[in-house]
Amino acid sequence: MAARAIASGTISFGLVAIPIKLFTAASSEQVRFNMLHSKCGGRMKQQYFCPVDDEIVERADIVKGYEYSRGQFVRFTDEELKALEAQRTNAIEISEFVPLAEVDLVQLEKTYYLGPDKGGDKPYRLLSQCMREQGVVAVGRWYARGKEQLVIIRPYGEDGLCLHQLYYSNEVRAFDDVDLGAKQSVSDIERELALKLIEQLTRATFDAKKYEDGYEGRVRRAVDEKVAGQEITIAPEAPRAQIIDLFEALKKSLADASEKASNDGQAAPLKPPKKAEADGASAPAKRTRKKKSAGG
Repeated sequence: MAARAIASGTISFGLVAIPIKLFTAASSEQVRFNMLHSKCGGRMKQQYFCPVDDEIVERADIVKGYEYSRGQFVRFTDEELKALEAQRTNAIEISEFVPLAEVDLVQLEKTYYLGPDKGGDKPYRLLSQCMREQGVVAVGRWYARGKEQLVIIRPYGEDGLCLHQLYYSNEVRAFDDVDLGAKQSVSDIERELALKLIEQLTRATFDAKKYEDGYEGRVRRAVDEKVAGQEITIAPEAPRAQIIDLFEALKKSLADASEKASNDGQAAPLKPPKKAEADGASAPAKRTRKKKSAGG
């Protein structure tokens, strides 16, 4: 079944205008629950309540307000908000081309597929092919739903294009706000084990079909059982072993990865260094740190 376009628009850069159609690239298949009244099983309805007047407020009596100071609001009518919106042209104006590596993936918000509209087949494919040859993506603004949204357009598939809606830079929190803890020294043996573990788990390609939502599957099976009048049994989750020593954790992880690779028919990885070798490599470092702290 052919995909159905959700909007039409144009991509423009310089004097070039390419008519395009917009398609939803992904949709959430997660299970959703409704809020029911435990007494009768009826579906609940949401209402707005005013604590000042102690009454339920109808939508017709609700206005929008912006809190400019704590507890202080300025009101806006629907007409005033409408006047502030950008023109709903669905136009995508490209302002520059940059390497894809320059775009921080943290900024990605949503993805759409782009297809050519009537008369746009040739320039659409030309743009896709040229961007692919140059190794760049297009950065621009998309005027839709009354907002100016920051987007990038990149080649996708054989001759296609896709659009990524981005967060503006002021919407992205600084990573510097994240506490990374105290700096810890890592021994050569620990680094070697980590590199071997990464090598063992590295694949040449990414196959998204291998991954499924386990929670959704469990919920759907439970729904089927309940519909059939069966009682569902939830298996208790086994406690996870807590391995504090980094060397032991890396060694065990590498052994587990090796066993899994053998069961999957893949080549077994290199064996981790022996504990004796690790102790020999790390012992002098420990003695040096102890001596230094005593002298300090």
